Amino acid sequence: MTLPLFLTFLAACLSAGATGALFNPGDWYNSLKKPSWTPPNWLFPVAWTTLYLCMSVAAARVAGLAGSAAEVGQALAFWALQIALNTLWTPVFFGLRRMGAGLVILILLWLAVAATLVSFWRIDLIAGLLFLPYITWVSVAGALNFSVWRLNRA
Repeated sequence: MTLPLFLTFLAACLSAGATGALFNPGDWYNSLKKPSWTPPNWLFPVAWTTLYLCMSVAAARVAGLAGSAAEVGQALAFWALQIALNTLWTPVFFGLRRMGAGLVILILLWLAVAATLVSFWRIDLIAGLLFLPYITWVSVAGALNFSVWRLNRA
């Protein structure tokens, strides 16, 4: 893993994370009915900062390996897909307030994260392990998105 690779992947993650500042949950989200197990608001930036660091390290490790070009290329393509879907969810859910569409994006994101995890795992065990917290968090986010959508359908 090299620092330039890590910083490049981190920049992609921070770009995705910037959508949280552009599409702040605000009063609309606060007024929605939510399940009792909803994580506290302070946990979201802490979790995403940690996840983005893990995702960046994992991608930089895989990108820096001299393995099969096709295998590494496919793994990094999955990484690109998951960060694109990650970026898309916030403006759809918070910006457009389309909870159902957000759920569809989260399902696709979960599949992309799972594909990335498996492909990274095959190339570099540590990179795969670094994706375990992410798939766990996306699973919780998907359940939360589904619950909020179900509780607030009009």
